[in-house]
Amino acid sequence: MLLLLLAAGSGAAALIYEVVWFQQLELVLGSSAVSLAIILGTFMGGTCAGSLLFPRLSTRWQPLRVYVGIELGIAVCAVAVVHLIPWLGAASFLCLLPPTLLMGATLPALARCTKTPHLLYSANIAGAVFGCLLAGFYLLRTFDVATATYVAAAINATVAGLAMLGTSREEQAKFGEASRDRTIYTVIALSGLCALACEVIWTRTLGLLLGASVYTLSIILAVFLCGLGIGSTLARTVQRPREALGWCQLFAAAGIAWTSNSLSASLPYWPINPSISTGIGFNFELDVVRALWALLPPTLCWGASFTLALTALRGNAMPQVYSANTVGAIIGALGASLWGIAALGSQRSEQLLMFVSIGAGLLLLARVSRWSLLAAVSCGLLTLTVPPLSKLLVAHGRFAATWVDKGDIVYAGEGVNSSVAVSSFADGTMTFHVAGKIQASNTARDLRLQRMLGHLTTLMSPSPRSVLVIGCGAGVTAGAVSIDPRVERVTIAEIEPLVPQAAAAYFGEPNFDVLRNPKVRLQIEDGRHYLLNSREKFDGITVDPLDPWVKGAANLYTKEFYEAAKQHLKPGGTITMYVQLFETDEAAVKSTLATFFEVFPNGTIWGNPYQGLGHDMVLLGQAEPLRIDLDEMEQRFGYGDDRLVPDSLAEAGFQSPVDLFATYAGRGSDLRAWLEGAEINRDTNLRMQYLAGFGLNLDDSAAIYAALLAHRKFPEDAFTSREGRVDSLRRALALGR
Repeated sequence: MLLLLLAAGSGAAALIYEVVWFQQLELVLGSSAVSLAIILGTFMGGTCAGSLLFPRLSTRWQPLRVYVGIELGIAVCAVAVVHLIPWLGAASFLCLLPPTLLMGATLPALARCTKTPHLLYSANIAGAVFGCLLAGFYLLRTFDVATATYVAAAINATVAGLAMLGTSREEQAKFGEASRDRTIYTVIALSGLCALACEVIWTRTLGLLLGASVYTLSIILAVFLCGLGIGSTLARTVQRPREALGWCQLFAAAGIAWTSNSLSASLPYWPINPSISTGIGFNFELDVVRALWALLPPTLCWGASFTLALTALRGNAMPQVYSANTVGAIIGALGASLWGIAALGSQRSEQLLMFVSIGAGLLLLARVSRWSLLAAVSCGLLTLTVPPLSKLLVAHGRFAATWVDKGDIVYAGEGVNSSVAVSSFADGTMTFHVAGKIQASNTARDLRLQRMLGHLTTLMSPSPRSVLVIGCGAGVTAGAVSIDPRVERVTIAEIEPLVPQAAAAYFGEPNFDVLRNPKVRLQIEDGRHYLLNSREKFDGITVDPLDPWVKGAANLYTKEFYEAAKQHLKPGGTITMYVQLFETDEAAVKSTLATFFEVFPNGTIWGNPYQGLGHDMVLLGQAEPLRIDLDEMEQRFGYGDDRLVPDSLAEAGFQSPVDLFATYAGRGSDLRAWLEGAEINRDTNLRMQYLAGFGLNLDDSAAIYAALLAHRKFPEDAFTSREGRVDSLRRALALGR
């Protein structure tokens, strides 16, 4: 019992560290698939090397004493890592190697104390499930990465203390030599390859279906681990483990077919509307049920495979099985994330993995009976049932069922980092979708917001020669920037290559064909990472991230990001930020505003209401206090014979500077009382994504905007005019225009 408790504690601490480190390293290296592959490869590579290296170095010492040293070493290294990552920059992923080497040694060390090592694996996974949920739903939501790390280190220290108590009666288990059956090692490696490749693919798909918030991703990982743990436990009494291991691979292939059909052809069409839920807890319950329905069959097989391989090899084969499985997992995860999804698509990748699993099964079953060959052929035929990824799911994500037959999806593609779609409707509306959400469109309210982001950035700068646009989307914001005749260079930083391709193909008219404009440079890179590593300074920066509840979006709303942006602005430069009021809650909005105004105390808010009520808005930041000469703005609107800017603004509903600046909704000094107690969104806590994740089914935009406007005062010192335009603006604001 003590050994199981120790294994569970190790698993819980390891998953807390994994969640924390991935969150930290995304900020430093970026959220692109390549960056995440580097992080994942380092983490899993370290555990693999540790599982092989330490057992060879520690055979002279008692296993539990070795285990005590390992756990204490992990705690010390992990506490050091959480403080080193922000300072090491691009090389920070290397500091994961010492603690992950030690993590890889924990199970092999414990396995030397028992003749039932498969139970340790199950207990370790049970602890990992607990650690995953504890980190995602409590520690990081309530505290920060340092506190979460200290809790995990305390778990390491506790299990080390328990292990020390057990050393007085420790007896090292005696094993025969483990079998050197290379076929089994090959099969368990292929099992790990299929499991992690599928996890990468299905996490992307389930992120569309359930909404890719931090909470949803924690649920997906926990359910996946639960399947592995249950399967491992169920397989411990199998009589002919070698043969059963082969059958497990065939069943896993059938399980892949089950999951792919569930995720692409079944679950998106279940009659579910998440927005009618009266509480986010009900959505989490539904998410767990749907994840279990989809993921349980194949994960049971992969979990059972690990136990069956250990049993079939006899002896103390834990280090070899663990490392072989991990090597396969590394190859599978990197192959799927860097190549499989983008090059083959989910459907072809899943079919390929089914054939890999069938081949692995035949390595052990080809000589057993004709029934195994018949089963393999049947599983091969099941590959024909694997459906393509649902276009409806790519476009509308968790609301897919509510959009059936409401439009024509003219484009859907799976990229390296995101899935992208474009929809067309009978009334001429075109919508642009990223990550299962409408992110832009040619409708009045979206066009208005996108043009505001672009034109406010350039109009408010005295000389906007160089502008950085973070997030391409449909290209409308970048297009608005590019048509300003004073702008000489526009840099667009976009993480997903499919986004600008789709924008150029389907939104060329509303975005002024920006992606073919000679003064526009497209940079395929994580926008935050690009800004932090650029030596260039800009006259304007405009940022239009994904919804705040989407994991990773909060990276572009942190105090540290704003400070970096401020340092990259030239004197007189401006930054504009998109702020969403729907599918979030007041606490998240307050966090966004309070963080922005802490770095840009002279910042202002410009509203984009819909039907007179709140919808979304633009934050505008400058180093200097706001000073707007409405007469000069009238001249900038006209630009002589060049009518592109005034026509663009008129299309968005702004016929004059008074119309545009009548969207003024307040400034930081007006909102001090309202923002009191708001949590600052920092790199160390990413508080906004945890706050917004609890409000993704809300539509409190009207109430939030009304509360904000209640504090608005007309900024007498901000606007000037010799021709009476200030009075016109005051009247327009009073009328709510």
